[in-house]
Amino acid sequence: MFKKDLTASTKTKVKSSIARGIRTKVLETYPLLTPHIDTIIPKKSQLDAIKLPDRVTLYVLCDASTNNKTIPLFWQHMDDPLIPHLKIVHQYPECFKSLGIDRGAIRFVLSGAALMTPGMTSKGGKLPSGEKGDEEVEEGDVVVIRAEGKDEACMVGMLEVGSEEMKKTKKGVAISQGHYLGDGLWKMQLD
Repeated sequence: MFKKDLTASTKTKVKSSIARGIRTKVLETYPLLTPHIDTIIPKKSQLDAIKLPDRVTLYVLCDASTNNKTIPLFWQHMDDPLIPHLKIVHQYPECFKSLGIDRGAIRFVLSGAALMTPGMTSKGGKLPSGEKGDEEVEEGDVVVIRAEGKDEACMVGMLEVGSEEMKKTKKGVAISQGHYLGDGLWKMQLD
């Protein structure tokens, strides 16, 4: 989705009522962000929307405390769920559902290829066990992808198939479009 370099088009100020709705949606989708929401999207701050190609909207915060530096927060494709920018994921890694990929899948993910199920079902991959505290993930859930042997998340996207089905079939596409380290969204100049 973000393979090409992106340039920021004009920013549009988000109305305060819509910003409140975005805060609510973020908390519904990512309840573990509740203690951090006032840091991520302060109530009195200006939230802006940037239109990107392929009907994607990037929500950014214009932060007065950092000389009006623009901070990417979440992006949304049409009516899909709000998906966090990897910079938010790196700041609050414990607040998101995560899966793991083996070493062999890393180069494919970082080159923009679809994330395939075998990268998560092989020995180095990690899927939820289904036990309490490690619940299964469902189709349509937004998940963070961590690479075997690495500390930082390398991708975030929406699952096209649930973890139970991944374990059964061990093949197919798990995430066809997402935001990964080094893609156009990651490199985008916002200031």
